[in-house]
Amino acid sequence: MINLILFGGFFVMLLLNIPIAVCLGMSAIFAMMNAGDKFTIIATNVYNGMAKFLLLAIPFFVLSGNIMAEAGISTRLVQFIDDCVGHRRGGIAIVCVIVACFFGAISGSGPATVAALGIILIPAMINRGGFSAPFSSAMMATASSIAIVIPPSIAYVVYASITGVSVGDMFIAGIIPGIMMGVALVIVIMIEVRRKGLTTSREKATWGQRWKTFRSAFWGFLVPVIILGGIYGGIFTPTEAAAVSVVYGLFVGLFIYREVKLKTLYKIMVDSGKTTGGIMLIIGAATLFSYICTVHGISTAAQDLLLSISGNKYVFLLIVNIIFLIAGCFVDANSAFYIFIPIMYPVATQLGIDPIHFGILSTVNLAIGQVTPPVGVNLFVAIGVSAKMENLRDKTRVTIETMSKAVWPMIVACVIALLLVTYIPTFSLILLGR
Repeated sequence: MINLILFGGFFVMLLLNIPIAVCLGMSAIFAMMNAGDKFTIIATNVYNGMAKFLLLAIPFFVLSGNIMAEAGISTRLVQFIDDCVGHRRGGIAIVCVIVACFFGAISGSGPATVAALGIILIPAMINRGGFSAPFSSAMMATASSIAIVIPPSIAYVVYASITGVSVGDMFIAGIIPGIMMGVALVIVIMIEVRRKGLTTSREKATWGQRWKTFRSAFWGFLVPVIILGGIYGGIFTPTEAAAVSVVYGLFVGLFIYREVKLKTLYKIMVDSGKTTGGIMLIIGAATLFSYICTVHGISTAAQDLLLSISGNKYVFLLIVNIIFLIAGCFVDANSAFYIFIPIMYPVATQLGIDPIHFGILSTVNLAIGQVTPPVGVNLFVAIGVSAKMENLRDKTRVTIETMSKAVWPMIVACVIALLLVTYIPTFSLILLGR
């Protein structure tokens, strides 16, 4: 009965479009009421879920991403990458993928990447590149999903807080899988270019022009270098690295690019606080949900079921991929981690799967979930960005229906990359020397 109340209540509220944190928290409370548990454990578990030193990295990374977005990093990255590859057939769409990877390494958030880059790149892909409006919006949304795979990523911090693995190792392990997703999307672009017979849209930039735009974008390229280099150089911890990225972002925005003004800092702080509050509320509610699963034997029963069905680790990994891909259609990465990782992680370790590899493939799954209908968050952000645009060559209205049709080739390409990451652990572990 408690299983029905916990999961049934969760999915009913989810279908009613109630916020995910409320779905998790209220379904757990209903289950507690049915079981006669004391309500004092609510505050204890919610607090314990959020009060972890490692999670302090989340507000710092969120704030750092918002500062960098305000500092004009996105425009400078687009200009430099466009000078490098924009002259090729379909070049502006390739620029979209490459810049999304770099900006994802700054923001760590898929929706933030869509919002920051979409206003520049979606109209460029339509007017200059010759791509359709739905394809351009879908490509921007899918490329931005790589943001949670390319380090530094909030999803890796959450996974590490649940399992106890090294955040630094997760960051390093995510580099190659993120690049693989980018390559998969470039292949989709090349197929679309050939199918539509698109031609080049600009002259090849001179080396002098490339050097000029590189110097302008240089400070943005340094962000991941400082974070990852600092962590692996033993200079600071991941949490301290997040704080350093905030200070660096303020320095660049205020004194080098001079696009961050003191009067805009208040808005940046408020926006960062809202985003962080939403994430931490989800974490607190998901911790309570996970606690109920553990105390009432639901997690153990699910683990036993998984082991009985999939004694073979390759079958288990296939089941994990299917579950996460379905879950990604309805819930965000942080929620999915707290619901499923406590159940799946012990089984994965029993089957001899490397914890870092398991975390990477789980994150890639949930990155794809950001663009899978009906609740792919990146799709809706891209629709919102496209709705504000005027004077586009393609007048096709971008809706969830047109986006869903356009995004499927990209999802298929990313799933192929996911299968390679899943069944060839070397892609995740080679940079760690494993």
